[in-house]
Amino acid sequence: MHSEIKYWFLRDHKLFRVLSNDQLKQLCVITGFKEGKKGDIIYFSDSKEPRIYFLKKGAIKISEVDVNGNEITKEIIQKGDLFGELSLDTTIANNEFAQVLTNSVTICSFLLKDFEALMEQHPDLALSYTKLVGLKFKKLKNSYSNLVFKDARSRLIQFLKDWAARDGNETLDAIVIENYLTQQDIAHIICTTRQTATLLLNQLETEGHLKYDRKELVLDKLFVLQN
Repeated sequence: MHSEIKYWFLRDHKLFRVLSNDQLKQLCVITGFKEGKKGDIIYFSDSKEPRIYFLKKGAIKISEVDVNGNEITKEIIQKGDLFGELSLDTTIANNEFAQVLTNSVTICSFLLKDFEALMEQHPDLALSYTKLVGLKFKKLKNSYSNLVFKDARSRLIQFLKDWAARDGNETLDAIVIENYLTQQDIAHIICTTRQTATLLLNQLETEGHLKYDRKELVLDKLFVLQN
């Protein structure tokens, strides 16, 4: 990928705003860019060359295989999000992998060793990274709190609100979201069964709060604001 395109992506990402233009240009030399299409597996946690990834365009899901061989969707990653070896600790074993959900994605990445060296050279970047990862873990903590204190319907509504805030396009009285998730994906995210997720989506549709199909999800704007 052309170095100018790399430069502008890094310039646009909030993590790298603490670096000067010259520092960003030097950074382009060690930055890897990758594109993928829907269904592609673009990351395995047990890679021999661990990396830090930044999603430039599109959406992916982070999944894990449990002891019974079942795939569990853990998180949806969207534009600007980080994933990969975020703890900077390769000794922690897991079975995570990332799969493309949208028609295409563009990803920026650094080898973990290069990224660690980069943060040693630029303390402001290390601080920015710590804040960004801290915010990400805070969101995960809130998700776990929802599991404890909210029922499945409330968790679904909260997920739909968050999804609308990130990916939704507003019309006069609705918010339209490109649907790249299966009902099984949604069930995993809100920690319920696919049957329960389907039942709840059907209930919300019957109540007039949303319209749901394989291509898009249309949420009533007033319903989103009231919940």
